[in-house]
Amino acid sequence: MREPTIVRNYAETLVEIARRAGDLEGYGRMIDGVASAMRSDRTLRLFLESPGVDVGQKSEVIGKALAGRVPVPFVKYLQAVVRRRRQLLIPEIAVEYGLLVDAEVGRVHAAVTVSRATDDAERDRIAAALSRAIGKTVVPHLVVDPAILGGIVVKVGDTVMDGSVRRKLARLRQRMVHGTR
Repeated sequence: MREPTIVRNYAETLVEIARRAGDLEGYGRMIDGVASAMRSDRTLRLFLESPGVDVGQKSEVIGKALAGRVPVPFVKYLQAVVRRRRQLLIPEIAVEYGLLVDAEVGRVHAAVTVSRATDDAERDRIAAALSRAIGKTVVPHLVVDPAILGGIVVKVGDTVMDGSVRRKLARLRQRMVHGTR
């Protein structure tokens, strides 16, 4: 089985466990936390990577480390991932889990380019306007680029909506030079 398929299967399994627990967002935070720890904690990463450490021992350590801190089904899920020697895929599983949950709850992520830094209120207005326009909950990821001069450029998936002043000026210039609309 190809790795992307394996990652998808594990993520789908976690979604089902989270759905049964009624906590899609909470399980997302938990798997993200484990993935983040794996990326940032060299000791943890080496422990999980090491072929010299028995799978049972890895599973036991995970169980003890997380006991009482996260729900039992989540611990059992991680232990199953480790028993099947897929623990190095956890960061990818976390990303895929997030994508699956986003699709399930009707949430999309948008790359939003603005010409100047925005405060939280303006960010919320942008998110609300985009959510109305797209018909889904939009999570904006803002980037400041003074070169757009003003306005906003939004990229959702493969769709780009360019409402920048730079684009409007370019269109005006084209109409003036070529006499077109």
